[in-house]
Amino acid sequence: MPAFDQCISIFDFLPGRGRRRTAPHFLDTGVKQIKIGRMTKPTLLVLAAGMGSRYGGLKQIDSVGPAGETIIDYSIYDALRAGFGKLVFVIRHDIEQQFKEIVGSRFEKRVPVEYVFQELDKLPPGFSLPAGRTKPWGTAHAILMAEDVIQEPFAAINADDFYGQQAYRLAAEHLQSGTPDYAMIGFVLRNTLSEFGSVARGICRVDENNLLTTVSELTKIEPDGTGAKNTDAHGEVTKLTGDEPVSMNFWGFNPSLFPLLRSAFTEFLAKSGGELKSECYIPTEVANLVTAGKARVKLLPTNDSWFGVTYRDDRPHVMAGIRQLIQEGRYPEKLWQ
Repeated sequence: MPAFDQCISIFDFLPGRGRRRTAPHFLDTGVKQIKIGRMTKPTLLVLAAGMGSRYGGLKQIDSVGPAGETIIDYSIYDALRAGFGKLVFVIRHDIEQQFKEIVGSRFEKRVPVEYVFQELDKLPPGFSLPAGRTKPWGTAHAILMAEDVIQEPFAAINADDFYGQQAYRLAAEHLQSGTPDYAMIGFVLRNTLSEFGSVARGICRVDENNLLTTVSELTKIEPDGTGAKNTDAHGEVTKLTGDEPVSMNFWGFNPSLFPLLRSAFTEFLAKSGGELKSECYIPTEVANLVTAGKARVKLLPTNDSWFGVTYRDDRPHVMAGIRQLIQEGRYPEKLWQ
C-alpha cells in the first residue's frame, strides 16, 4: 500500500464523498466571475520546464532519495498527504518522454495527472518569437500554460525545490478555506542560500496583517558573513540581514489569476519581449497586482527546511538533508511501495 494511503483513500476522489457543503465565494476578476468553493481539493502545479543551465542537466529528474526518489517525489508525497487532489506538470516537449517515464508514471494511477507544455513560441496573439531567443520566458509564462486545465484553487511550485511538509499543509488549508486571497509560503532568506553560487530570490515585505505589500526580485544573492548581499546588473551591491522573508516560488492561487496574468504577460512582451534574456517573474507580477489593488496575498511563514539544487554541487547537501529527515521519521525510507 502506498505510504500516503494512510491519509488519502480512493473515496476522496469521488465527487461529494465526505465533503461538507458550504456556500461558495465569488470573485469578480473584471473578466468573468470565478466560483471559489470551500473544501475543494486543490491542484498542485509543478513548474518543471526549466533548462537547468547552471546545474548542467535535467535536475527535475535527478534522484536525491535512497530509493531513487526525485525532489518532485517528495513534493508530491507531501502534497497528497496535505490534501491536494490533482497534479499538473509544466514541461517541455523535448523532455516529455523521459519525464513521463521517470516521474509522471509514478502518479498517473494514484491521482489525476495533466501535462502542459511551456514552449518559446506559445505567445499571445500579435507577438512572435524574436530571432535568437533560447531562454524560457519565465515563471509567469509557465503558470499561464496551465490555464486550460485548472478550474480550482491551486498551488504553484518549482520542481527543483524541496519545501517540506509544513508548507503543503499551510497551502492546502488556505486554498480549501474559500478565501479569494492568494497566498505565498515565506522562507527565511539565510536558510535558502547556496554555498556554490548566487541565487535569485523574491524579497518580501508585509503589513501588520501579514499581507504582502512588495516583492523585490533580486537575481544574484550570495552569503555575506552572517547576512547576504545582492549584486545587480550594474554592479551595485545591496546588503541584506539574512532574516528577510523570501519567496521560493511556492504560491497559492485560484483561477482568477489567469486573466490577470495573461494581461500582465502581454504588457511584459510589449515592453521587453524583444530582449533575448528578459524573463517575466511571477513574484514581480504578483507584486504588481498587489500594488494595483487587484489582489491580496497572505504570507504563510514556515519553519521547515528548504533544499534546492540550483547547482550540481548542491545535490549532496540535498541528499544529506533528506537522509536526516528520514532518520527523524518525517519520511519513510521508500516513498512509494
